[in-house]
Formats: sequence, C-alpha cells, structure tokens
Amino acid sequence: MTYSGQRVVILGFARQGMALARFMAKQGAQVVVSDAQPKEKLAARQAALADLTIQYVLGGHPLSLLDGCDLLCLSGGVDANLPLVTEARRRGIPISNDAQIFLEHCPATNTVGITGSAGKTTTTTLVHRMLSLTPRPHLPPSGSLPQGEGGRIWLGGNIGNPLIADVWNIQLEDTVVMELSSFQLEIMTKSTRVAAILNITPNHLDRHGTMEAYIAAKYNLLRYQPQDGVTVLGWDNAVTRSLNAPAARTVFFSGEVEFETGEAAFLRDEALMWRWEGAEHEICRVSEIALRGRHNILNVLAACAISGSAGATIEMMRAGLQGFTGVEHRLELVREQAGVRWYNDSIATAPERVIAALHAFDEPLVLLLGGRDKKLPWEPLAELVKTRVKHTICFGEAGPMIDEVLAMAGVSAAHRTLVGPLHAAVNVAARQTVAGDVVLLSPGCTGFDEFQDFAERGAKFKEWVKAL
Repeated sequence: MTYSGQRVVILGFARQGMALARFMAKQGAQVVVSDAQPKEKLAARQAALADLTIQYVLGGHPLSLLDGCDLLCLSGGVDANLPLVTEARRRGIPISNDAQIFLEHCPATNTVGITGSAGKTTTTTLVHRMLSLTPRPHLPPSGSLPQGEGGRIWLGGNIGNPLIADVWNIQLEDTVVMELSSFQLEIMTKSTRVAAILNITPNHLDRHGTMEAYIAAKYNLLRYQPQDGVTVLGWDNAVTRSLNAPAARTVFFSGEVEFETGEAAFLRDEALMWRWEGAEHEICRVSEIALRGRHNILNVLAACAISGSAGATIEMMRAGLQGFTGVEHRLELVREQAGVRWYNDSIATAPERVIAALHAFDEPLVLLLGGRDKKLPWEPLAELVKTRVKHTICFGEAGPMIDEVLAMAGVSAAHRTLVGPLHAAVNVAARQTVAGDVVLLSPGCTGFDEFQDFAERGAKFKEWVKAL
C-alpha cells in the first residue's frame, strides 16, 4: 500500500499523531495535522517535525479538512463520533489510525494484541518481559532488556512509543506485543495472531455511550483475527468468558477454576499452572510474585497464557516474573513516613479498579477519590468503602458527586472529607493518618479536570507526598 501523493488528514497531535505524521510524510503523502488545541500549546511538537512538509490546522477541526481528503486518521484520544468523522463516513472517506496502519505494514507474523478494562498495561509489560528474557539470576525491574532468541521483541500500541515509527525496522522473525485500547479498536479492521481480552467491565461510557458499544469495540480484536490465530480470554469475567472466538484456538486464564482439560493458565493450591498441547507445568508459587493484590495474580496468569501462546517457555515466564515489581502509577509505593505508607494508583480511572485496589490491602485505609467522572456506577464501591475504608477524601470535579454517593450509602460525615484539588486532599490525608495506616490514591476518575492525564496526576501526587 502506498500513500505517495495522497492527502492524509490526522486528527490529534500527541505522540500517536506525531509518529503517524512523520511516517506519512516520509511516504510522500500530503499530510495535514489538526488538533483542537491552539498553536501556542503545540509549538514544541511542530518544531520536532520541522524537517517535514506538513500543513497544520490548529484550534479546531473544520469540515474543510475533508476537501480532497483520501484518508482520515484518528489519534487515540479523538472521539470517533466527532461531526467531522461522521461527515467523513458519509462521504465514504476511509478512516484509520496508527495501530491499524502499523498492522497493515508489519512484516512480523508473531503479533500479540492485548486489551481489557483493567490490567492491560501490567499484563502487556509482563508479556514483553517473558518473551524477551531467557533465565538469568538478576534482572532489572524495568528499562532496556536483553533480547531472547528468534528475533527482536517489540513493545508498543497504547503503551510506550507508537510502533508505526519502527515498522520498517521490524523483521519477519520478530515478535510484536501491542496494548490496544477500546478507542483504537473501535475503528480497526485488522488484528493480531494472538489476541487477548483480559476482562470487560463498565468503563469509558462517557465516550462509547453504552456497554454494548464498548464491548463491540473490544471485540474487534477477535473479530479480525486470522483464522489460525490464538484467542486468550479471562474466564473469571462473565463477559469475556462468553465471547465467541472465531480463531482456531482459545486459551483461558482463571484464578477461580482449575482446568482439567484444554489449554489454560490457572491456580492450583496457590501454584500458577500452565497447560499447553497436553503438557502441564508449574510456573511458580503465589508467594513468589512481588506484585500486591489478588487482581495482580490474574494479571500474571494472563501474561503466562498470552506469552505461552506466543511461544514463551516456562523458563521464560519465570525469568520475566523475576524482579518485576510493577508499572508506575499502579499500586506504586511512593514512600513510608512516620509509619504511614503512601500508594499511587492513579491508573484507577474507574470504580471497578478502585474495588480491586481496596482488596489488595488489610491495613486501615485513607482513600483519595476524585477527578472527572466517566458516567460509571459508584454504588458498589460506596458499599465497600463503608466497611473497608477508615476515611475517604473526595476531590476534584467529581468530588461533590462521590461524596453524595458515599453519604447515601451510609458513610458518616466523620469518615469523609470533601476538598477542592488533589493537592488539598494530600494535605488532609497527612492529618488523618497514624502509624500503620495506608494512604491510597485510587481516584476512580480520569484526571482531565486538573491534569493532562493519569500519569501527570500520579507524578504530581508523588511530588507532593515526597515533599511532606
């Protein structure tokens, strides 16, 4: 497929948009980049692409962008139901994104796609480690990793650098591991050889509108798999367990069911087991996993099922687990001060993820909830807060709403505080704690009311906590 001479319009000028703009310009396309932000906020990004001939339309997405347009590409944060996108569909203009275009050009046949409502970044990172590493006594917890045999192992998609920037460096014998979001998948018609949906719970309903639409977006990862592919599904989630997988093989992972037949990763008497092609092996004991929380046991089982489906041996799975203490902003220990431990779980942008985080602790909890709501149900979390949390501090745009839900669930006024920004919540938490307590930022909302994203929110939280 060639883009030379084609007019390619790219909506969104963050990392995905920048990488795709560079790719298209080098292919000889007439590239137009449009972003809703004004020019002054995007000057540094324009400077980074100053060596390329690119037209910029900033501060909005006028319909005139579609005049003569041959291909419209959406970055992950761009709503696929924008008026401009709807009009493009009406005109019959093809719509794509960087992940789709990467898969269309990727020469590697061993490709892995991972999605889910929770746990996909931790799982994807672990899969990459397991496929990259051979057994050795000491491994770094993160960063650059030595490559295993059989080609290079590439990591990207919704995590790290967009792979479209490296597509021409990838070889046939390489392996590609991609994290994919529902925002990317909703417009994709190309998938990977190994495709995993970890779980599906209410999330991003402010973007997708209904659970049916959200599930349909995730299901595209299975819908467009090659027939000789392998599908990996979470058994413990009712939605993923019931999905119809058109690929040749289906592999399950579960923390609740011991599989007697079939290919699966599961728990047996606190041992993680892997069965593949009739052979059953013990991977490790639960006590050997450094990650906190039962939900992370599921993430490890998922990573074993996925990496095993992509060719990892038991030894590679064990090597990948060795020294892995988690990913930033995911139940990350920030510091311990005066006997109080502070944890950053900024990635928890839905109430379901907060519930999983609460189950990871036995200590008295001071919980920080807030940000911008995604129109998700809060009542189940409120019931758990009532019995499990010592004090809740609600902050941000959604703070008053969350505080009201907690009050209706029976959480007394003495056990909850409503503040403004997150910084104020940190200061209040410092006054509410005694030795033995845990302060947990697990907000249940996005950070867009105050921050660029969950990562900036987590970084600021850590900065303020360390300054106490």
